Amino acid sequence: MKITPIDIVHKSFNKKMLGVDADEVHDFMAQIASQMEALIQERNMLKEALREKELNLLEYKERDQVLKNTIATASQMTDRLRQDAEREAKLIIADANQKAEIIMRDSRDSLKKMYQEITDLKRARMQFEANLKALVQAHLTLLEQGEKYMPQMQLPNHTIASAQGNGKSTEISPLSAG
Repeated sequence: MKITPIDIVHKSFNKKMLGVDADEVHDFMAQIASQMEALIQERNMLKEALREKELNLLEYKERDQVLKNTIATASQMTDRLRQDAEREAKLIIADANQKAEIIMRDSRDSLKKMYQEITDLKRARMQFEANLKALVQAHLTLLEQGEKYMPQMQLPNHTIASAQGNGKSTEISPLSAG
């Protein structure tokens, strides 16, 4: 059976001869009851403080769990963002490499075409020069042959009056005409 401070205060004892001083027993029991009541109040206050601390601890654990979940989510998002950024960077680099390859191929093709055009122009120039030389050579040959077969003719010298009217005349020879 649990004894409370009120039980102690109201406890009565049987009296016997040569017994103890009843006032002293009552005073002592009142002191014990008072101390017991203070201890019970202290215990109740400690229980309440413990309950508050447990509630605070529970709240802190919940907050800790929320923070852990938030950190885990943030970490996952960071990893996803990093992976997405790496994937996008690889795509950009691949696209740039492909475009660079196309530009290089087009440049090489254009350069080949230019070299071919230069070669064709050189060939055409050489052909033109050869044809021109052959034509000039043929004309020279014709002139030389013409001189062999044609007699030398002497043309009379003619005097032409100057168109300026200064009174001077100019002599024209057959070789200088033309």
